[in-house]
Amino acid sequence: MQQLRLPAPAKLNLFLHITGRRADGYHLLQTLFQMLDSGDELEFSANQSGEIQLSCNDKSLEGEDNLIYRAAMALKPYAAANAGAEIFLDKKLPMGGGLGGGSSDAATTLHALNKLWQLNLSVAELAVIGLKLGADVPLFVEGYTAFAEGVGEKLTPVNLPEKVFLVVTPACHVSTVAVFTHPDLIRNSKVISKADVLNSFGASNGNWLRNSDWRNDCQPLVERLYPIVAITLQWLVEYAPSRMTGTGASLFAEFPDEISARRALANLPANCRGFVARGVNRSPLLTALEHAV
Repeated sequence: MQQLRLPAPAKLNLFLHITGRRADGYHLLQTLFQMLDSGDELEFSANQSGEIQLSCNDKSLEGEDNLIYRAAMALKPYAAANAGAEIFLDKKLPMGGGLGGGSSDAATTLHALNKLWQLNLSVAELAVIGLKLGADVPLFVEGYTAFAEGVGEKLTPVNLPEKVFLVVTPACHVSTVAVFTHPDLIRNSKVISKADVLNSFGASNGNWLRNSDWRNDCQPLVERLYPIVAITLQWLVEYAPSRMTGTGASLFAEFPDEISARRALANLPANCRGFVARGVNRSPLLTALEHAV
């Protein structure tokens, strides 16, 4: 096997509470990561050049600071000296949307090259490597909808009703650094028990989106700093209960079925992009890896 084409699915934060801040500046949080069945796609071709070559349908993403390149280089010490790869990223997710696209791309890269280079590293070992690349990378490496604590790396897989979501991203790029370093960011949310999370989100109804106990602590600040996010949210909430994911700018709404979600998508404001996706409890990346020969 010398080639692979694999998905790099998006995620949503169904809620995001910031409960404190460590001495090193990292924020302590609680969140529920919902895996989606849509995202980027990557193609991998293994070779013996000893080099990593990354190309993309967006040329601005082809630099060595891309998490895909960094993930590949993080695996190089485990591989033969002449292990190389050509990687093509079909970028579909918006940048700076809070959908985890870069982290998911990195996780897919770790899995793909682990397989192509026959490294035989375990999922746990890949997750440790991934954590050095970014706090969200282990989520995508492990590949399950999960309740997360710590800085986002303490993951407990959960099974949720697999709902239909409309994801909408206004035309702005939210700086995660600017949000997490801003003095007005909420940092004192109370710690909530895992049992309370599972009891609320395990139900088939969508009442949690209307419940003020569950929120995104970044959202009020982002709406103030990026007014287009607030304007887009006002549009989306007319169709269904809505919320921001991650540090934004992407927003999501839960719909009872795909037809109603696509009706709303058809009326998308001109300054936005969007897609319909289903929440899944197991990443499509894991399924694709199982079928790779």
